[in-house]
Amino acid sequence: MTDAVATLAAGGIDERGAIYTRREVVEFILDLSGYTSKRPLHRFRLLEPSFGEGDFLEVVIGRLLESWRASDSSEDPFSVLAPCISGVELHHSSFESTRDKVIEWLGEEAGIAAGTADRLADAWLVQGDFLLVDLNGPFDFVIGNPPYVRQELIPDILITEYRTRYRTVFDRADIYIPFIERSLSLLGEGGTLGFICADRWMKNRYGGPLRRMVAEGYHLKAYVDMTDTPAFHSDVIAYPAITVITREKPCKTRIAHRPDIDKSILESLARDMLTERPPAANGAVKEMADVAVGAQPWILESPDRLGLIRKLEQEFPAIEKVGCKVGIGVATGADKAFIGSFNDLDVEDDRKLPLAMTRDIVSGEVKWRGLGLVNPFADGGGLVDLDEYPRLKYYLEERREQIEKRHVAQKAPANWYRTIDRIHPALASRPKLLVPDIKGEAHIVYEDGHLYPHHNLYFIISDEWDLRALRAVLRSGIARLFVSMYATRMRGGYFRFQAQYLRRIRLPRWQDVSASFRADLIELDMYDNPDTCRRVVSEIYGLTKKEYAAIGEAGDRGARYGN
Repeated sequence: MTDAVATLAAGGIDERGAIYTRREVVEFILDLSGYTSKRPLHRFRLLEPSFGEGDFLEVVIGRLLESWRASDSSEDPFSVLAPCISGVELHHSSFESTRDKVIEWLGEEAGIAAGTADRLADAWLVQGDFLLVDLNGPFDFVIGNPPYVRQELIPDILITEYRTRYRTVFDRADIYIPFIERSLSLLGEGGTLGFICADRWMKNRYGGPLRRMVAEGYHLKAYVDMTDTPAFHSDVIAYPAITVITREKPCKTRIAHRPDIDKSILESLARDMLTERPPAANGAVKEMADVAVGAQPWILESPDRLGLIRKLEQEFPAIEKVGCKVGIGVATGADKAFIGSFNDLDVEDDRKLPLAMTRDIVSGEVKWRGLGLVNPFADGGGLVDLDEYPRLKYYLEERREQIEKRHVAQKAPANWYRTIDRIHPALASRPKLLVPDIKGEAHIVYEDGHLYPHHNLYFIISDEWDLRALRAVLRSGIARLFVSMYATRMRGGYFRFQAQYLRRIRLPRWQDVSASFRADLIELDMYDNPDTCRRVVSEIYGLTKKEYAAIGEAGDRGARYGN
């Protein structure tokens, strides 16, 4: 394990998930967390779990020294200041360069004697893996920007150790998850965590255990959505948010979205987030209760839309409880081998299926481009015997080297020619709704039963609902409402219309929809009249005018602060 830690300690920026935070954002996080020079900071203890190049430490040290000087303390600087900061950094080069900076900040800029500055740097800074090093808690503040590293980039021996130590390392949790767990566990009573990091854990599956931990012992005090803001010195793939969590009794959460990265605007926003007065009705700061409930996804949107979601969830069954099925198309693991021009695939006719791809439905209607899928599965289950299909056998053998490289083939060499997902040919002949994975709107297309969906497409089939009517309901704003509330937003305002979110949609039973409304829905879908369709859908769900308006604004995450 020591060798694995050493490898990470010498790794590059990508391997250790190093993203550096702009000073305006650092100041904002410290303000939100209450680490301000107006308080006696020399009486508090602060931890930074991954200090990198010192973006947070520089501001923290500046505020600490300002507070200490204002106290007129005559005590020895080292004895007063040494307990105030603990910083951990894994990367050797970053640790050494930041240590030099700390000594410089304390000496040249603060006038602390060189020997004392050197001793303080050694007292404050630790080189090592935050998830493994011993730390003397508790702390009043834990502040920073934890690393964003996918599990597959971490040595197996380390992941095993992390799983042993941290109960939140669940499923495919990224490394910032146990960082948050340990940081919370190190907080003293009334202590505050202020982090900027990816927001995926707040809604997706792997964040469930961490959400439960917060709900059961902490208070989600503030949340600021930083999507599409230049919060860092470089572009990031993750979708960041600032989260302030305190170790105290839960109450309401203050929420803001996408502030302009400007010092004066962020200072004003921090004051509005922290004031004891209720937020202004039309202001950029909102207040919501019961955001953290068990392991449930956090809904951090408009209170009106949250109320609507809760009403629909209470009064109507989930989509798969009313005769519908949500699924995803086939993943092959080697599309170049299994997919090609349908007419040119030289296999037996019953060994290929016409394939629907995302590009086939980009117009809103199916315009098949002629691609096909090779099907190695027998209709009754299991793989076909290749000796019974000589053309298929020859086709696959020609591509065997490429197909065998896949993990699924290496795991079961005898079944080397299977696709990752089981293929059910009957699905091709069923009418279905096709939904692309990544979209800003609910792009739902009716396919009348000729094509098999590719894995970038989700599908909905039904034994009860008329699919044209169902499409009208989903396109009215209902699908976007649920997806926007439960899915994390991607760069550019897009959502993942994945099965896990589509399955949260609530629907009335088809038999409970009146004959006249059934006819209206089918006709409205054919003629594509969104406003009229939304009004009809509102009547079917029994929505008030305010709730009807909430459907219309689904997915809008609020105006930018300062605009």
